Amino acid sequence: MQAVLLAAGRGTRMGALTATCPKPLLTVAERPIIEHIIAGFADAGVREFVIVTGYRGAQIEAALADGARLGVHIVYRQQEHALGTARALLLARDVIAPVPFALSWGDILVQPDLYPTLVARFHARPCDALLALNDTDDPRAGAAVYVERDRRVTRIVEKPPPGTSTTRWNNAGVFVFDPIIFDYAARVQPSPRGEYELPQAIAAMVSDGRPVFSVPIDGYWSDVGTPEDLHRARRDFPARNASAADSVLV
Repeated sequence: MQAVLLAAGRGTRMGALTATCPKPLLTVAERPIIEHIIAGFADAGVREFVIVTGYRGAQIEAALADGARLGVHIVYRQQEHALGTARALLLARDVIAPVPFALSWGDILVQPDLYPTLVARFHARPCDALLALNDTDDPRAGAAVYVERDRRVTRIVEKPPPGTSTTRWNNAGVFVFDPIIFDYAARVQPSPRGEYELPQAIAAMVSDGRPVFSVPIDGYWSDVGTPEDLHRARRDFPARNASAADSVLV
């Protein structure tokens, strides 16, 4: 299985912290955030990565190079204009094999065992999309996800107005997709923010009755969106020892 990491964003809420450094390279537990994501997917057997960069992408390429240091292989695609996550995904289409693949936002930290769990659940019950979900008081900052008892997704609402959601589930930003997601991403229309957003493509899949399922995260999750989030992540993230992680990857 391959994985796509979307790491093109500016990270404006980080203020001065991302003035000269892209958010995926901010360090938590002595490693850049994006390295934790790569290590997690590598634990799930993923060795081929496509990283879509944008803001200060050259720094990400310099830090990770071809991935050999991490025991994986990385290729890059550049998103020259910030057009949203759906358009970012489409940049990887030419290097993704016509089989299911994993995807993560490039600034998400999760319980390290989520990655193998997500991939194993997908193989146990293949579907068109498998979403990791985190529990939150109000998913207004992300995407509210409504699910049935069998974990099938029935509805997704991107950036719902505060207090309007009747679900606690938020799109956690880690997925496994069938390649059909590319067709849906290509049909996405601009959101009110003027961006082509990947959750809109997933919502269209749900509306079409395609099999979209979910996996709840049992443990840590953070989108590391603000300096306060970064401080908490540096305090609370349950990372493995870096040298132990490297020994697994090589």
